[in-house]
Amino acid sequence: MKKIKNEKALLRVALNVAEQYAKNRGYDGFSPTDSAKEKVECLYRLLVNDKLITALPEDKEDLVSLQHKLIIWITKQLPKDHELLK
Repeated sequence: MKKIKNEKALLRVALNVAEQYAKNRGYDGFSPTDSAKEKVECLYRLLVNDKLITALPEDKEDLVSLQHKLIIWITKQLPKDHELLK
């Protein structure tokens, strides 16, 4: 996988945007006890189900790959001149 600048910040933005998308779809939200891994996997599966991102092969679905997919997704959603993309 290609290293992307500002990965951690982009992942935070991706999780926030995807969680807001999930809430708009009727999801109640995550509980404070949900782990980051659970959030990443849940939001990834929602975006795949809604065909907003393409699914990874089952044997390649690990936490790092799921996070990378979310980061790639958010980089395509943000404006080209966004401060995290510079």
